Amino acid sequence: MQFTETLLAWYDEHKRTLPWRDEHDPYKIWVSEIILQQTRVQQGWDYYLRFIEAFPTPQALAEASEEQVLLLWQGLGYYSRARHIHAAAKQIMRDHNGIFPNQYEDIRKLKGIGDYTAAAIASISFGLPYPAVDGNVLRIMSRIFGITDDIALPVTRKAVTDLCLQHIDRQQPGIFNQACMDFGSIQCVPKNPPCETCPFQDECYAHRHQLVNILPVKSKAKAKRDRFLHFFLYIYNGKTILEKRTGRDIWHNLYQFPSEESLTDEDLAEGKVTEMSEVLSHQIIHARFYLRQGQSLPALKENQIEVHIDGIRQYPMPKIMLQFLTQIEY
Repeated sequence: MQFTETLLAWYDEHKRTLPWRDEHDPYKIWVSEIILQQTRVQQGWDYYLRFIEAFPTPQALAEASEEQVLLLWQGLGYYSRARHIHAAAKQIMRDHNGIFPNQYEDIRKLKGIGDYTAAAIASISFGLPYPAVDGNVLRIMSRIFGITDDIALPVTRKAVTDLCLQHIDRQQPGIFNQACMDFGSIQCVPKNPPCETCPFQDECYAHRHQLVNILPVKSKAKAKRDRFLHFFLYIYNGKTILEKRTGRDIWHNLYQFPSEESLTDEDLAEGKVTEMSEVLSHQIIHARFYLRQGQSLPALKENQIEVHIDGIRQYPMPKIMLQFLTQIEY
């Protein structure tokens, strides 16, 4: 097929050099794909190398504690990915005798693995002809083939998947999927793509109809809600208090300073040290930190522990806590 031949020719010349490129070990492909969810390649690169070094096999990952996994993931955000990959490693040990499953349906059943990730692993590691349809592929196919329906709709995603099935190279489906990934990351980028250097410019529907910055059509995401969190750094005799977030909320099982939440941005107390914010997928966190140095530490509440101030970085923390610790002297 002309589309496939052109795409693979482009990929042969322009493919990115990545630590997991030309890798076929399904475990390593899995780790790379999970890290790259919601994370740019440049940021995820070092995390991937550290993760594989610390946990080189599903067994090593399954035998690690959740705190060890979260600590290594610290700073990447979207910590449910870390919890899911940890749980899935235990599934592999329990249900597959420690061997990564080699069928799409079994891969798809692993915790935290969706259609895209399962297809990526199945095609790259096992040569199975499953198209890995993500935002890049939805954008490429919408522009080149003139798909004007909302890509946020499941029916549109299915239509794109069916279109990819028509074009996927069944002799090398993993190469086809990786070519799509790179083409969307390098050439057919979301805004102002360099169409003048695109090998599809003559047949691209969006280019011919001046719709490049219109396609793909995607419904607007819901507005993010604001949350105001107040953290209290208690210090006495070289010690402080950390509390573990155990509820079904952001930063599950990560540690933070004792906190309170308010509905407005007003201060809860005097002695504010600093304030900062962090944008999450569905909300914006506005954090205020207060320094409390007294004659003693408050009595511990549920899920709180007393730790030496110099040892707090041994506990996995949200990114905003780490940012605060780089600014404060105590």
